[in-house]
Amino acid sequence: MSVKIRLQRHGKKGKPFYWVVAADARAKRDGKFLEKIGTYNPNTNPATIDLNVDAAAKWLFNGAQPTDTARAILSYKGALLKHHLNGGVRKGALTEEQAEAKFTAWLDEKANKVGTKVSGLADNKAATRTAALNAEKEVNAKRIAAAQEAKAAAEAATAEEATPEVEENTEETEA
Repeated sequence: MSVKIRLQRHGKKGKPFYWVVAADARAKRDGKFLEKIGTYNPNTNPATIDLNVDAAAKWLFNGAQPTDTARAILSYKGALLKHHLNGGVRKGALTEEQAEAKFTAWLDEKANKVGTKVSGLADNKAATRTAALNAEKEVNAKRIAAAQEAKAAAEAATAEEATPEVEENTEETEA
C-alpha cells in the first residue's frame, strides 16, 4: 500500500479549505485517510497553515510521497527540513541537540520573514486607507468650492436683476 501526503478539500464553493492528510494512494480525494496532519486555508493573506511537523516527518520517514502542493506546504512549514535533519541524526552526522538547534533557528528565521510580510501588508493597507481618505477630502473640498461658486454666481445674478429695478424706481420718483 503506497501512502500519499495530500490535500483533502473542504469548505464551500469559492472558499476552499484543505486538510493535509496521509492517505492511501488508491483512496478518493475527499475519501478515507489514515491521519490528519494539518490544515491549509488559502483564503487569508498570507495563507494560514497549521501543520503537525513531527507527524509529517514520521510519515515521510515511513515512505509517504507528498503531492506537489503538499510538498510546497511541507517545505514552507519545515517538515522536509526536519525529515532531512532526522536522516542526518540516524546516520550519525548530527546529534539530536544539533538537529533541534538548526531546526529552531530555521523556525525563528521563518517566523521573522512571515512577521515582516504581515506588518508590511498592514502598513500597505493603512497607507492605502489614508490615501483614499485624502482623495475623498480633496473631492469634498472641490465639491464645496464649486457649490460656493455657484451660490455666489446665483447671488450675483439676483443682485444684478434687483439693481435695475432700484434704478427704475429712483427715476420714477425724481420725475
